[in-house]
Amino acid sequence: MKTIRTALLSLLAAFAFSALAQNISIATGGTGGVYYPMGGGLAAVLSKYVPGMQATAEVTGGSVDNLKLIGSGKPYVGFTMTDAAQDAFTGEDKFKGHKVPLRTLAVLYPNRMHVVTVDGTKVVKFADLKGRRVSTGSPGSATEVMAFRLLEAAGIDKDKDIKRERLGAAESANAMKDGKIDAFFWVGGLPTAAVQDLANTPGTKIKLIDHADLVPKMNAKYGNLYIEDVIPKSTYHGMEADNHQATVNNILVVNAAMDDKTAYNIVKTIFEKQPDLVAVHKEAVNIKLENQKNSATPVPYHPGAVKYFTEKGIKLQ
Repeated sequence: MKTIRTALLSLLAAFAFSALAQNISIATGGTGGVYYPMGGGLAAVLSKYVPGMQATAEVTGGSVDNLKLIGSGKPYVGFTMTDAAQDAFTGEDKFKGHKVPLRTLAVLYPNRMHVVTVDGTKVVKFADLKGRRVSTGSPGSATEVMAFRLLEAAGIDKDKDIKRERLGAAESANAMKDGKIDAFFWVGGLPTAAVQDLANTPGTKIKLIDHADLVPKMNAKYGNLYIEDVIPKSTYHGMEADNHQATVNNILVVNAAMDDKTAYNIVKTIFEKQPDLVAVHKEAVNIKLENQKNSATPVPYHPGAVKYFTEKGIKLQ
């Protein structure tokens, strides 16, 4: 029966993409992050420049929810972090026993993990999170996935050692302003609107907690998905020093059933109309042809994407 269900789902996906290929939904994230505005920009660009295509952006819980939407077989394009995508592709963790037939359209920009607090909480280093009220990201987000892995690497039990909330970026920032939490996790592009809003709040001094030293432990268990990186102190008002943190790549993914022409047109439009995306959010400037390589994504490239990159002289191997 499982084989029959899988076959039927594949047929449904193929039908959906052949019959509705020009009506595309962009699965993004919460309104306080980068996925949502960039997804809106992508929807506008696709609708404007791809003949006959009508694309719309949807607010979602984030990467995990996006991957589940793609697994439904409906014509979705989804933003996701590589760690969540790897779990979906291999059927692990939140996707245990439910592999999603994914393909990569493009490696996008780096997602930086923010571990955010403010003066007065007495959270100075990562170990200080123990016993605190901490938001680990909204349910269905890759922020939650990565936050759990960071806590694990630090030897902090997510269920026993912290008082855990599950809030999105905007909700976390508001809870911090109201003194309802002591810190929150958020992984996103620079700058993230919700973090920027918190940093610009009168009487508030933002602090980002270093955690780059946890990257080797995470990579030892989950593969080389994470990078030791830096959020420059100029990024958010009030930062006193560069923040040494963990970064993970963002990728744009679709169901493997998407037809080659549609996939090709989406990728072509992203790179050839990139200034339109940059006008929406400056993080789009980091979407580069030279970043496209198999080692940058755990999910195979879609044949339509391969065709475009080959035309541009990019060897994915």
